[in-house]
This record gives sequence, structure tokens and C-alpha cells, in this order.
Amino acid sequence: MTDSLGPRLRVAVVIPSTNTSAQPEMDALRPAGVTNHVSRMLIGDDSMVDEPGFDHVMHSIRKSTHPAIESVVTCNPDCLIIGVSPESYWDGPDSHDRVLESMRSAAGGLHVTMSPDAIRAALETYRVRRIAVITPYLPVGDDSVSRFFTDSGYDLVRIQGLGSPSPAKIAHVSEKQLRDAIKEVDGPDVEAIVQVGTNVAMMRLAAIAEAWIDKPVISNNTVLYWHALRQNGIADRVHGVGSLLSEH
Repeated sequence: MTDSLGPRLRVAVVIPSTNTSAQPEMDALRPAGVTNHVSRMLIGDDSMVDEPGFDHVMHSIRKSTHPAIESVVTCNPDCLIIGVSPESYWDGPDSHDRVLESMRSAAGGLHVTMSPDAIRAALETYRVRRIAVITPYLPVGDDSVSRFFTDSGYDLVRIQGLGSPSPAKIAHVSEKQLRDAIKEVDGPDVEAIVQVGTNVAMMRLAAIAEAWIDKPVISNNTVLYWHALRQNGIADRVHGVGSLLSEH
């Protein structure tokens, strides 16, 4: 027998307990017959204004990720999205395969989608290498994101951090701040804009921005969900949320 509400795909999503943006954005992206099942990594809303604080948040995420995965896989999902950005970038691309394999092992071998893989797939789809990046972080977080993209072979033209002081405060980033950040990082030398940070609600604005700057604007939650759908055989076009899901 198949799942009555999710006969096509059951998507497990693991996010920090402080995150209030990823779940509603990913729910808005669901095609018919696909269901989302969210589990939360228990972390505190701790300061990220300096390296010791950021390291503490990272430690909390790492300690709570596997228990959150082990909890959600009991509903027998078909795949898993890891909806957290710092763990994806903090130790650079050389450690990514190791991190991904640990997530896959905790999920009992399920297909796992993380931000670096999803963003790489999207940039290959658009055939672009020169990018600008928007992050929710202060410089301590921006530096690790910059290193990750440059070490992965991308030409990182500009990066703009939005200065969120704690994990929960990331959700307070406004559309005006995001609009200003897009204007700040865009230019004729940029082929695509990438936004990282799953607690940033940028899905709607990214779709609008593509129309007025005429280039891809890749929001973190959209690219994660797109990659999970496409990697698991769901080819439905979802309109109104950007070119990635409506055209690719």
C-alpha cells in the first residue's frame, strides 16, 4: 500500500529548531502527491557575532543533527533534505563528502540533499561560474562561505552578509534588506546570485528579482527542494517561485 497523502514522494526535512522560514517555504513548493515531514535539531538561539559564538552554534547543530535524522526516518520517507547551511560550508569542500556520507548513514541510506550539491546542480543547469552570494551572517560566517565557493572553482565576484546576530534572528531579515542586497551584489560581471541560509525567507523575492535583473537568483530553500524533487523522479513544473522550478 502507498501513503494516502504522499503516494509520489515523502520528503523528510531536518532543520534547526530556531528556523521558522524553511518549513513554510518548502510546503509552498510541494507538487500534488508529495508530502513534507519536518524534524528539528534542538539548538539554542545563541550569539553568532564572533568566532567562539559561531563555533558554539556549529557544535550544537552537529550534536543534534543525527538524532533529528533518526527521529524523522521512522515515518519511512523516500529522501532527506538537510536544511541547514553552516554545516555545509564551514569546513570547506574537501570535508563535504564525509559530512554527506555521515548524514546518509544516519538516514539508513536514503538519498540526502544538502545545499552544496543542490546549488552546484543549479549552477551547472544554468551553465554559470561567476556568482555573487548573499548570506545572513556576519563576517565570521561569510568567510567560510566565500572559501567554500572559491575552493569549489567558482568565481565569487561579490558576497554580502546581512549581519544576523543569532540563528532565530535570521528569519527577521526583511524583503527590503534582501532587495538592497541584490542591488549591492549584482552587476554585469555576475551571471547568477546565490542566497544561502535556510532561515532567510527569500523564495518569493528571488522569483521577482529574476524578472528585473534578467539572471538566475537562487534561493536556498527553493534550490534544496528542487534538487530533492528532481533527484527522486518528480519533474513537475512549479510556477511563480522562480525559473529553477518552472523551467528546469
